[in-house]
Amino acid sequence: MVEKIEHLEMCGITKRFPGVLSNNKVNIHIKTGEVLAILGENGAGKTTLMNILYGLYQPESGKILLNGKHVSINSPREAIALGIGMVHQHFMLVPTLTVCENVILGLSKSFLVDLKTAAQKIKEITDTYGLAINPDAFVWQLSVGEQQRVEIIKALYRGANLLILDEPTAVLTPQESNELIQLLRNMAAQGNSIILISHKLHEVMALSDRVTVLRDGEVCADVLTRETTQEALAQLMVGRKMAPCKREGTFSPGQTVLELQDVFAHGDKGTEALAGVSLTIREGEILGIAGVSGNGQKELAEVIAGLRHLSQGKITLNGKESTKMSPARIIQQGLGYIPEDRLHVGSIPSFNIWENLILKDHNHPPFAKHTFLKKKAIMAHSASLVATYGVKTPNLETATGRLSGGNIQRVILAREITRSPVALVAAYPTRGLDIGATEYLHSKLLEARKNGIGVLLISEDLEELLSLCDNIAVLYEGSVMKVMPVEATNERILGLLMAGIAEET
Repeated sequence: MVEKIEHLEMCGITKRFPGVLSNNKVNIHIKTGEVLAILGENGAGKTTLMNILYGLYQPESGKILLNGKHVSINSPREAIALGIGMVHQHFMLVPTLTVCENVILGLSKSFLVDLKTAAQKIKEITDTYGLAINPDAFVWQLSVGEQQRVEIIKALYRGANLLILDEPTAVLTPQESNELIQLLRNMAAQGNSIILISHKLHEVMALSDRVTVLRDGEVCADVLTRETTQEALAQLMVGRKMAPCKREGTFSPGQTVLELQDVFAHGDKGTEALAGVSLTIREGEILGIAGVSGNGQKELAEVIAGLRHLSQGKITLNGKESTKMSPARIIQQGLGYIPEDRLHVGSIPSFNIWENLILKDHNHPPFAKHTFLKKKAIMAHSASLVATYGVKTPNLETATGRLSGGNIQRVILAREITRSPVALVAAYPTRGLDIGATEYLHSKLLEARKNGIGVLLISEDLEELLSLCDNIAVLYEGSVMKVMPVEATNERILGLLMAGIAEET
């Protein structure tokens, strides 16, 4: 029987990686039934600290006290045995197995597996906490929100009574996020302790009892949630007062730089993803694309970038038809592209920073002469971009995959904008970013607009679209419901259109 965690403390935790002090003498504590939010910018050391608690990393110094006793946690197995469970940002499930099979994976000590008993225990857990999952469903059939519930069930099945969740709403829809918050409240009310790693201030305020703020690997504040505000927490996170970015000045667009005419395209499953999309983006304009995830946004970005074939229609970029151009030709024609998947599509994780910064121009002057790279010019250019865009990295030789999400996005942003594209497609550019990185990215998009670049901004954050865009188009089931000037719309109107309701009744 796993001992109930009444009180847990991490005292003086220090963890170093090559060139980086990730945690510096960090102290946190949590008691039964409490929800503790660990808040901080990307790269502040939040996930590293929790990976130490879960036994994935070992600290250079410091100790962990469980119910007043010093414990050593050398592996996740030891953490689980102590009643500590962790749900990672990227789920660790086998898609081809059922929920039940995933939950008991690695627990059986023999070839005989009692799935019936396991399914019954899973049902007891789901009934107790209101998790509502079919144990016999295959994981690949589940939504992202349901897969997250499976991860929570896995931890509870193993006896966890302290649950760590790393950015749990990063990939969830607003509705799924609200359901998760309600679920976690219910779990805390039943005596479970919860540590929530997040940078979403409204969720922290809605769910937590107490907030510990990390900045540059150190604790800069520990406050009761009821005694603080979103504005105060934002200031603690970034160390300065936040100034939200908003579109200013008159809207005076130039000539058309990107045009889609009656575009049709199929999705990955062979069904129609885009059904007759027509859009126009002009110089100095930010055109927003609103819509519930899965209504053709991914396919729209990919057809413009040449990564997905059209079944019908025409795309014109910088005065020339780009419908059948290769991605390389489209880049040379003047398209900048910030993809949804920053780690695998927007960058090459194993390549270092300077390699990713010249990825699209590595064979052109001033970075190359004939077939040889000009390292001096490349390093000077890369150092300038890293300084200008505030990329936090030990050096230019650091593998890009080792950077935080916000810093990877800064690398991509630096590469795409400094190439001076005529049009920039930005797909969910602030997804998963902290408040400081989001503010910075918004300022760069507005700067691109000011410099005459036509921007297509795809986002599910309506507040973001209403703050930055000149016009907003709503996608529903692959079709454009309506294109409106930002002054003529609001969140209520956009919400109706996103649900497929064309006219108010």
